[in-house]
Amino acid sequence: MSASELHPTACNLCYANCGILVEVNDGHIVKVRGDKDHPASRGYLCNKASRLDYYQQGRDRLSSPLRRRPDGTFEEIDWDTAITEVAARFKSIRDTVGGDRIVYYGGGGQGNHLGPFHVSATQRALGIRLRSNALAQEKTGLAWTSQRVLGGYWHGDFEHCDVALMMGKNAWQTNGFQRARIVIREIAKDPNRTLIVFDPRRTETAELADIHLAVKPGTDAWCITAILAYMVQHGLIDAAWLDAHTNGYERVLAFLRDVPVETYAAFAGIELTQVALAAQALGATDKVAVYEDVGIEMAPNSTLCSYLNILLFVLRGSFAIPGGMHLVNPLLSIFSFGTGSGTVNDQGYEENYRTSPVTGARIVCGLLPCNSIAEEILTDHPGRIRGMLVESGNPAHSVADSQRFREACDALDTLVVIDVAMTETARLADYVLPASSQYEKVEATFFNFEYPDNFFHLRHALFEPRPGTLPEAEIHARLVEALDVFSPGDLDGLKAAADRGLEHYAEAFFAGMRDDSRIGAYATYVLYRTLGPALPEGFASAAPLWLLCQTYARENADDVRRAGHAGEGLALGNALFRTILAQRSGTVVSRADPQSDRRQWRMRSGKLELGMAEMLQEWETLKDFRLPERSDRFPLLLVAGERRLYTANTAIRDPAWMKADDPASLAIHPADGKAYGIDDAAEARLVTRRGAAVVVVRYDDGMQQGTISLPNGLGLSYPDSSGQSITFGVAPNELTDLDDRDPWVGTPWHKHVRARLESLV
Repeated sequence: MSASELHPTACNLCYANCGILVEVNDGHIVKVRGDKDHPASRGYLCNKASRLDYYQQGRDRLSSPLRRRPDGTFEEIDWDTAITEVAARFKSIRDTVGGDRIVYYGGGGQGNHLGPFHVSATQRALGIRLRSNALAQEKTGLAWTSQRVLGGYWHGDFEHCDVALMMGKNAWQTNGFQRARIVIREIAKDPNRTLIVFDPRRTETAELADIHLAVKPGTDAWCITAILAYMVQHGLIDAAWLDAHTNGYERVLAFLRDVPVETYAAFAGIELTQVALAAQALGATDKVAVYEDVGIEMAPNSTLCSYLNILLFVLRGSFAIPGGMHLVNPLLSIFSFGTGSGTVNDQGYEENYRTSPVTGARIVCGLLPCNSIAEEILTDHPGRIRGMLVESGNPAHSVADSQRFREACDALDTLVVIDVAMTETARLADYVLPASSQYEKVEATFFNFEYPDNFFHLRHALFEPRPGTLPEAEIHARLVEALDVFSPGDLDGLKAAADRGLEHYAEAFFAGMRDDSRIGAYATYVLYRTLGPALPEGFASAAPLWLLCQTYARENADDVRRAGHAGEGLALGNALFRTILAQRSGTVVSRADPQSDRRQWRMRSGKLELGMAEMLQEWETLKDFRLPERSDRFPLLLVAGERRLYTANTAIRDPAWMKADDPASLAIHPADGKAYGIDDAAEARLVTRRGAAVVVVRYDDGMQQGTISLPNGLGLSYPDSSGQSITFGVAPNELTDLDDRDPWVGTPWHKHVRARLESLV
């Protein structure tokens, strides 16, 4: 590649995956700017993307498969040995106790979804049924309520809404929707639009808000209920729309009519006047956009809050309209809706849903709760987990109670990690398989939530793969081959058809699916090995996208053609696939017509189903005004993991990427600091029920008194320039507790950790 040329790609540090243009030189990313040709981000960029070379050049990047020795150290082995032994270890578990005793953890980090897309063939070959990933840390309450009430995953039209609600969300630092900072500024500056922020802390987003509801930590459900009740009691809902488009609304309205609004608001620490202002803003429009995030999803009543957040836009009829809320229609959903779901009985409760084998934890969208994993291993139960395959994830760092998780990893028969770097989880593994970086292969993300224009971005490789690494697609293909799923020559006909072009291949592939059930069951492997070699060099990993394009074009033909892709039947899917391969800045794959889009109404009844009995049951418990108790021993509440200017996910492990002066500090209100005898910038001992750490304290008058906050993404072990391992900052999950979790879906209460501070003076 030319050193002075700008190459389109994307940032990998948050959901948005903004399109960027980068200049590369001598294996480094030396300059980054926004890509105006990207169909979603349109040139937008936050400060973090400029530091991406720290990801590409990480000193702990892997360059050879590793096998653990009996003494706990690692030795390098060749790929053939690694694949053979890993396949044999997992095959032994499958053949003795069953593949359902193996759990797959992962599915891709931010921006790294295409590689782990190929794991489905490995899962099928080994009979793996249990899986988990970071979504089960945060989003399963949202997914469960969305599935039961709306029939899919919801997202807001923030560019055109009249009222925007940020629920436990600091979009200024975390994005969460495209061009977040620009959009937030536009809403804040427009006198005809209203920005409402739910957050105990005065964040950058809260500073811009028209209404900042600084709720007491953990009381969001009471505050949301107060707003909803005010709307009902003052005639600010769209009753006609509810009657025409929803079932079960009568019970919702009956509950809200009896809510003592001022009492609920006071319990949440909010004045009645603020509740009234928020309710009146909502009641004045049907263009309402809501975004909820981990501030609510990792706190008490999290699943109930997800349900109540749906009511915030449904009571105004702000659904399936421009400027309101919509169900997403991506090329591939990040959630397997329906997976493990049961049936809803006449009382509105779900029955016969799938649960985990040991603890009976509810499995939502196919995901085992992260907080249940250690419990599913550390037991003598015959159904206990015996093996784990971890890919593009670091649960030993990201799951609650790291000490307990490490103990669980030690108890496994086999732990295998596929990753770019030597993570905390990789250090516990029996085998470590090195993947090429996100910028050394074609890559993509399936976080595509925009509407009515839905886009997809296949990123081309910027660099040659680091020697000794393989793309995940190749790793999984070799594992499938080591498990003897196909015999030599079985796929020769498909290979020959691929050489003759997509039209011939389509005919041969679908005929093969009819004749051989393995073709469909192992589709990602088959496509990679047969269509992959016929694609342009370096694009083999993208071969399974062809089948996605065919399926998507068949199910959304009018929308796909409306986006500019031509053809009928298989030709339309082929046209979409070719465009995705060719457009280096991404392409719009479908364009819905909001006025006639019946796919927004996905429930069998054709209406939204508000009578989710589990949530209505929990809603009643708010009348008792109970929260997890603080004690004299732990009088503070710790927010364990806050996104700041130079913290993101853990894709970048090198602490040198952080330009801020104090990225690792613990934030505390000045009054609390003085009460505990701890000065600004002084060290203190932070103690929770599960652990302790020495922290540097920073005064921040944006904090509520009684609360403290640590940033996310720190406490990683990383080699310094001399090769010595260093740890920068505190790993929050050395302090969190497995028992602090949502009772319905098991999401952890990382934003509500009981703690105390001790002066070291």
